[in-house]
Amino acid sequence: MNGIWLKKRYPPKRATNISCVAEQKENEPSFPVLSCTWETVGHQTKDEQTTYTLMVEIPFPRLNRADCITGVFCKGIINRTETYTSSPTPHNKASVSFGSFPHHMNLDIWVVSQSSLGKIESEHLRQDAHYFVKTSAPSNVKVIVEQSFPTSLLVKWQHPIDQVYIKLTSQIRFCQDGSLDWRYVDVPNADTSVQTSFRLQDLQPGKDYVIQVRCKNVRRNRGYWSDWSDSVTEKTPEDRPTSKPDLWWKSENGEAQLICKEPKFSNGRITAYSIKLRYTKKEGEQEIIPVNGSGTQQSVDQKPVTLLKRISLADKPSVRVCVAAINSVGTSPEACLHIPAKPSGTQTVEGMNVSTLDGQMFVEWKQPNSAAVTEYVIEWMSNGKIDWQRERNSTNKTAIKGKLQPYVCYNVSVYPIQSGFIRKPARLEAYLKQGAPSEGPSTQSNPAYYSAELWWNPIPLDKRRGFITNYTIFYQKDHQLKNITVPGNITSYDLTNLSGNTKYDVWITASTIAGSGKGISHSFTTLKYAPEMVAGVVVGVSLGFLFFVLMTTLLCFYKKEVIKKNLWPQIPNPGESTIGNWSPDYPSKVETPKENCVTGVCVLNVGVCEVTPGFEEDKTSLSLKKDKYLSEEHSSGIFGSSCMSSPRQSVSDSDEGPDLADSTASTVQYSSVVASSGYKGQNPAPQPQHSIFSRSESTQPLLDSEEHPDIVQEGSRQVQCSPRESLFTHGAENQNTIESDNCRLLGMEQHDFCPLKEEAEQTTESDSQSADAESASPLSSYMPQLGGYRPQ
Repeated sequence: MNGIWLKKRYPPKRATNISCVAEQKENEPSFPVLSCTWETVGHQTKDEQTTYTLMVEIPFPRLNRADCITGVFCKGIINRTETYTSSPTPHNKASVSFGSFPHHMNLDIWVVSQSSLGKIESEHLRQDAHYFVKTSAPSNVKVIVEQSFPTSLLVKWQHPIDQVYIKLTSQIRFCQDGSLDWRYVDVPNADTSVQTSFRLQDLQPGKDYVIQVRCKNVRRNRGYWSDWSDSVTEKTPEDRPTSKPDLWWKSENGEAQLICKEPKFSNGRITAYSIKLRYTKKEGEQEIIPVNGSGTQQSVDQKPVTLLKRISLADKPSVRVCVAAINSVGTSPEACLHIPAKPSGTQTVEGMNVSTLDGQMFVEWKQPNSAAVTEYVIEWMSNGKIDWQRERNSTNKTAIKGKLQPYVCYNVSVYPIQSGFIRKPARLEAYLKQGAPSEGPSTQSNPAYYSAELWWNPIPLDKRRGFITNYTIFYQKDHQLKNITVPGNITSYDLTNLSGNTKYDVWITASTIAGSGKGISHSFTTLKYAPEMVAGVVVGVSLGFLFFVLMTTLLCFYKKEVIKKNLWPQIPNPGESTIGNWSPDYPSKVETPKENCVTGVCVLNVGVCEVTPGFEEDKTSLSLKKDKYLSEEHSSGIFGSSCMSSPRQSVSDSDEGPDLADSTASTVQYSSVVASSGYKGQNPAPQPQHSIFSRSESTQPLLDSEEHPDIVQEGSRQVQCSPRESLFTHGAENQNTIESDNCRLLGMEQHDFCPLKEEAEQTTESDSQSADAESASPLSSYMPQLGGYRPQ
């Protein structure tokens, strides 16, 4: 079996960019190790790697033979070199160790690259040995404070190595405590000596400063800077404040809060503030407010913000406030501000815009046409914390210098100030950086049948993490998911085209330009019946019921007689009798009735009753029956008299109206003959009697004579009347009698019927004659039923 085995290899390449450093050993003037790095060039494989070897050669100087003491000594130092080699390494760094560092001598440094395909040397780096030196940091750094020089500090230190070996130069850096704004000062050297002290000047009095020192070879472009020494902090002496305090205000709960920051050049610790309030030219007050630090709030730039005083402007248009800062040395200049109850005037700042770039927030605005603006105050507030900065009147764009937090909403305002008077500001909300909301809105619902009303509360400001651009409503039923996007400025929405009696799951996501936050899921069930459906059913049932009631009412109205006949039997009502309301044709002249007499009765004898011969016995029997009815004082039927056997309709029927006509449709006329004698028996008295004839129209049931027709038939066999009927008319008790002339025209005789007592005196002649006439032919009389109806 034959084959070929191939290996991929690359020839070595020269190393480039060699750099070396010799670091000082602590507390010793030597630099025992030289460390070098370089850049590798070319390709390498796993099977064949290139190795690198650091080579350092120290050539000794050539000496003359005249300088040699012995030949042996001179022979050893003439043209002698020392070479130091590192171990081969595949990496790009190596080091060599010296027994003694070659001060003031040159070094020759190069790198050898080697592989199986050969080796190659890099370019040689030839420099003085001090070119590669990095000393230790200066030690024993001290800062001396001089009370007579409040703006300076004296700094002293020691070099890490004696100038016999290396002559060094120094550099100082310093900053205020808590700041990272370092200032650098190069310490100049004298011609004959090395400088190890320096006075820092133009410092702020009463401030803490952090100071550090480092050193390097004094020769230009030789050696490396050492590390910085340990920090030393010292405070400058205090001096009188030279700048005004930064006075500002904020409105809260209807009152003005006076706040301020320390003067920029406070020159010491502020112990108190002197405040003057002037409401009018004559009214004012002044007080000293101590500062103890407990009531201060640290602003974002670490400057203390002090609440000076709360004042109410409810009854005052404005107040002039002047504040001065006090330290242990003196008092600062005053800062004055006119604080109105409400910023007035037209808005003098237009075109305000807030933007962010490289982690900073920039505010830009247009300068007003008026030149009266003396300065601008840029205010930003979040979560109740306030901070501000002042800009010159020529500025129209600035960066907020405070330390802002991402995902926090800031209310940024630009106030124009005109000679201390605060004018109306411009405001905008802004974020340094926006993110997705940390939570979504919580949803509530009011479901209907085909729709559901959804509403939600805005996300809390600290949870938004950006400007809400839109809301997305997700709702699903039976795994059918739908969504609707609505603008970010609304908090309610009506879902439509839903199914009735169906459960829906709803959740809402709030979105910013950086992402979305999901809210809590909410479930609701639509109504089983729509309100309009229920209303339709109710209206339909109500209309049906109303129609039924209406038809029933109409039916009862038109069929009232049938219903009355079937449900309410007819019961006579004596109070509705028409006996007292007869309406015959009476004369207009009213005759005065005789006392205890019934007047106004006309009797017309049309025919003469004939008694059938041979029936005297029956006649007597009939007379006895008539006396029987008279003695019981009941109204007899139409057969109670031989001459009044024909019933007729009441003359008052036509006057009672249709209702009374219906109720009296079966009215029966009754008549009765009552003897005027006090005796009532089967055998009539022989003396003449006066009888009273009367009739009535009543709705009472028929009496015995009507209910027993056999009696009527028996009487009819005994008594026969002529074909001509006896006609009579009767006037009502409350109406006038018919004129006597009318009776004569009709061939009737008018009579007054009066009751006679058993032991009455002799009447007048006319009465006697009338009684004699009646004895020959007995007259029947009718007595009104005063007692009402009695059951038979």
